[in-house]
Amino acid sequence: MKIGMTYDLKDDYLKRGLSYEEAAEFDSEVTIAGIENVLKKSGHTVDRIGNITDLVSRLASGGTWDMVFNIAEGLKGLGREAQVPALLDAWGIPYTFSGPELMSLTLHKAMTNAVVRSLGVATADNFLVRNVEEISLVNLPFPLFAKPVAEGTSKGISSRSLLHNKAGLRSICTELLENFKQPVLVETFLPGREFTVGLLGSGSDSRIAGVIEVAAVGKGDSSAYTYENKQEWKDRVSYELVDDEAAMSAASLAIKAWRGMGCLDAGRVDVRLGRDGAPRFIEVNPLPGLNPESSDLPILWALGGGKYESLIKEILHSAILRQGRVEAYRGAA
Repeated sequence: MKIGMTYDLKDDYLKRGLSYEEAAEFDSEVTIAGIENVLKKSGHTVDRIGNITDLVSRLASGGTWDMVFNIAEGLKGLGREAQVPALLDAWGIPYTFSGPELMSLTLHKAMTNAVVRSLGVATADNFLVRNVEEISLVNLPFPLFAKPVAEGTSKGISSRSLLHNKAGLRSICTELLENFKQPVLVETFLPGREFTVGLLGSGSDSRIAGVIEVAAVGKGDSSAYTYENKQEWKDRVSYELVDDEAAMSAASLAIKAWRGMGCLDAGRVDVRLGRDGAPRFIEVNPLPGLNPESSDLPILWALGGGKYESLIKEILHSAILRQGRVEAYRGAA
């Protein structure tokens, strides 16, 4: 197959003047080359397309591909992860991972919480603060936890996100509203163990790839999987593959959310235990990081004995399988 690759290369944005934190979600050359090498070794012809601007240019000049391996996070707007899938849909070009409707939903953590609750998936109680005036409307018991409503890579999450009083709530909400120019999600704090559940496949074919417990060590902040913990994960975080009763309960919750929302091919669901010991959905990442060394899904996969090459092949296989089913459905209609 001729496979195009869409991505946002971190170095390109750093050269354009973005700060390291602003570019934190974007991919390194290591990730792009890692995926490219697997695809080439599998016998495919690989065409590096680049970001959405490059994709628009290539489409306008008649470019086409049998499949696009899409890992583009997007730069602007709360629908940024949906932009490349929407373009590819318009051109009728199949791609890996979920479609634009799902990408738009899941980047907005408050809307996602509302949807998964409608599916019977437990979340923390929460309130969305859209402006400074709404901070006083938060009527949840402390301790609370605050974070930007639509950021990845734990951007905006720090040791100050755990809140014990109204003064702290006002201070961090005001700061996040100003710095990230988007609403702040305030949730009841979940004090228990934190799990990341890896998922592969789509719909009824989806399955658990593994469950890891994410725990702070050394200088790590134990209140949450903060931005600093993720950036300095080797010194701050331990990852352990787990299958005890609590971990399996988290896995059951995760796959219920994954299937209920209609997520495709591969991703992660993050889960944390509440004060009562029951699991709560934190967020879903339907466009997971794929850095061979530092991204959660490859780490989880490797702890289970899997090779990076087989993970990329699983993702591509799922996308190809879906495309075959779409064609079969159209042929029967």
